[in-house]
Amino acid sequence: MKKLIYYISALALCTLSFTSCSDLLDEDPKSDIRKNQYMNNASEANNVLLGVYRNMVADNLYGMNLSCIFDLTNDLAQCEGNSTSSFREYPANAFNPNNSYVQNTWASLYSAIYSANDFIERLEVKMVTYNLNDQALATMYLAEARALRALYYFELVRWYGNIALITNTSESSKNPSEFVQADPRDVYKFIEEDLKFAIENLPFESDDTLRANTRFRFSKGGALGLLTRVYVTWAGEPIKDTEKWKQAALTAEKLINSGKHRMLDNYEQLWENTCNGTWDPAESLIEVSFYANSVTGTASEDPVGRIGKWNGVRVTETPGTRGRNAANVKVVHTFFLDWLNKEKGDKRRDLSIANYKYDPDKSFWAKPEEVDKPTAGQKNKQNYTPAKWDTEKYVKEYNFLLNNDKSNVNWYILRYADVLLMYAEALNEWHHGPNNAALAALNMVRRRGYGLPYNEANTTVDLKSTSYEGFQEYIRNERAYELAFEGNRRQDLIRWGMYYETIVNTYIKLIGWYPEANYVAYQYTQKNKHELLPIPARDMSLMENFKQNQGWGD
Repeated sequence: MKKLIYYISALALCTLSFTSCSDLLDEDPKSDIRKNQYMNNASEANNVLLGVYRNMVADNLYGMNLSCIFDLTNDLAQCEGNSTSSFREYPANAFNPNNSYVQNTWASLYSAIYSANDFIERLEVKMVTYNLNDQALATMYLAEARALRALYYFELVRWYGNIALITNTSESSKNPSEFVQADPRDVYKFIEEDLKFAIENLPFESDDTLRANTRFRFSKGGALGLLTRVYVTWAGEPIKDTEKWKQAALTAEKLINSGKHRMLDNYEQLWENTCNGTWDPAESLIEVSFYANSVTGTASEDPVGRIGKWNGVRVTETPGTRGRNAANVKVVHTFFLDWLNKEKGDKRRDLSIANYKYDPDKSFWAKPEEVDKPTAGQKNKQNYTPAKWDTEKYVKEYNFLLNNDKSNVNWYILRYADVLLMYAEALNEWHHGPNNAALAALNMVRRRGYGLPYNEANTTVDLKSTSYEGFQEYIRNERAYELAFEGNRRQDLIRWGMYYETIVNTYIKLIGWYPEANYVAYQYTQKNKHELLPIPARDMSLMENFKQNQGWGD
């Protein structure tokens, strides 16, 4: 049975919105007294740290918004339907600063940061009284908390851009009118400092001899991988600090040369693992664990997510046997066709895209032999969904949760294959052309995609040396194939400075394939607007010194 590692903290960690800092982040004095009486040893500190981790499972973070919703819409996926009603407003880019997803994720990220700040401050005070073994553990716990804080701030700055940088709990109690927006570069520097501390003080997972349980916990490998992602984002739009390409390459190189992580031999094993809570740190660098025996309906008691329900294969409900999967994420069909035509032997395609549903048995949206025929069932072909989280195919009985909305399926935030692709990209950008190391990293990912040994050269699938621009195109395609629907594409397009242009080009391709094709985002997406989310309206009304992000009004 999968073991739950996320526990509700024994302390009253703050769960209130950043928007009410002046009043609500001032805690009850009795709560402070209880906190001061806790964390008297490493074991108690670990319990509280798990509460900082637990922020990740909320719907507003990786339970739904940062996993399933925020990445929509792009050239790979969009939301079902052809309207902007209800949950479709955000994927259509028809939302405004009052949108609930925009507001609630902002608030939950600040709440998570507060809990990290609170833990760090209290542990730094308490740990001086610990014995030597507990002090060593406490140093690792500080590193984990700082890595988590870095992750939460990274999500804030890359989605919202111009945010407040709150580095301690006392700053949270200021009057809202006193908050100012930090230069995003300063936020990135703060993230960098936290991750460098984590890298210095955490061991690789396989070398960890102190923590009793390392499952789904930050390690040196996860911190190195996340810092690589931070650097490639920092180097791209909108900051465009191109010096960070070198830092990205060197950071990824440390992880790769360590030999502590690798890709799994079988691509499909990734999805069998994550659908059943199987922890394999070889490739999984940062993974959110979801698990509950049942769903109570109380969010604080249900550490479960929407993975496979919101973004999986469509499943109809069978009372007493299985819940339904809404399958609200739909594959942009021209992406499927491009992949089919360009990479015919790529096994990842059929493991990533489902042209079928379960109603109640497996049936196809379009006949398999007609998937590439231009006049056969175009409307139904728009119903293809991501297949990576196929609950009927992968989820075993021990991890099954009978519910219409929630699942125990995990979410990969970062995989080793992603680091290989970022390494290849960073080398190309740094040297303004691909070297042998860049080609080797890219081709390792491609070989596995074709079901071949990834460490053995293969002239059939290996890409050859090309120009700087040609390698950019290779990387952009390979990231689409390897990481399809894993929450990266919209941010990739934004940092490449091509989000708006991609929306337009995708629409043109779609209507060229099928004139009645559904792609609502084209009507609403604006250049120099949708590259950042707006600062939530309720925060703008309180933060007198804030300026709204470009395109979203005052």
